[in-house]
Amino acid sequence: MTHADPARDVEAVRDFTRYYTRRLGVLKEGLLDTDLPLPQARLVWELAHREAATAAALARDLALDPAYVSRLLKSLERRGLVAKRRSQSDGRARIVALTPAGRDVFAELDARSAREVNDMLAPLAPSERRGLTAAMSRVRRLLGPEADAPAPYVIRSHRPGDVGWAISRHGEIYADEFGWDGTFEALVAEIGAAFIRDFKPSREHCWIAERDGERVGSVFVVEKDRATAQLRLLLVDPSARGLRLGERLVDEVIRFARAKGYTKLTLWTNDCLHAARRIYQKAGFVLVDEAPHHSFGVDLVGQNWDLEL
Repeated sequence: MTHADPARDVEAVRDFTRYYTRRLGVLKEGLLDTDLPLPQARLVWELAHREAATAAALARDLALDPAYVSRLLKSLERRGLVAKRRSQSDGRARIVALTPAGRDVFAELDARSAREVNDMLAPLAPSERRGLTAAMSRVRRLLGPEADAPAPYVIRSHRPGDVGWAISRHGEIYADEFGWDGTFEALVAEIGAAFIRDFKPSREHCWIAERDGERVGSVFVVEKDRATAQLRLLLVDPSARGLRLGERLVDEVIRFARAKGYTKLTLWTNDCLHAARRIYQKAGFVLVDEAPHHSFGVDLVGQNWDLEL
């Protein structure tokens, strides 16, 4: 067992912070090869993204000392980049805004920043970029939620590698949680291979759920016959449970099946999969029949469920 080492963790975070600030050049006297120091550049950025602001609001939102923010604003005002006016609703307050010259400076800073980051990412392959941005999102989520945090997950169509992931995670999760053996993963692999080999884009689909750039769910719909679609391989990773992701994935299948003109949606499951069965029942599926069987190394009760569309 690996024991926690708080001191090592603290040093690792500090070391990464030093690396990142050095890589972005934020410790230079002027940010992005301009003569604007980082603190002033950050205020310019904040003001460019607000219709109106006061010095007090800037200090509060940036967690900075109000006197320090006041000095920074005075410096920007002397350079003609910001201007102050009295608030119409509160005569005691001063509204701070960028001048036309200030907006020009922001535009240049923004363009230079985009070019610098693009140059930094250019050597990375697309999969490496996705991994990097996913890691950044994960860091933000682990260190605490933000008011403007993105949605907990996104759902997209499948792409190469996704079906293999669904096969692998089915095998791992069902072995861990239900004790099913490798023959279940073999069955899922057969279903996945058939989906790829015989894929009918106009009649079939696969959805993948991602959270922080990592795959956390899947569901497939395939053509059983011209009137009947079959829902297959619904999966929600343990890390994404509690987000009602399973319901959302099943809803996607139902909408797709209706749009494609199917009149019935069917699925096969087992009675021990209580969470999935609750989702199916809530969506309107009706239990058609069930029968005991011995599969995947355990005794089970298989069930067929239908939904009239």
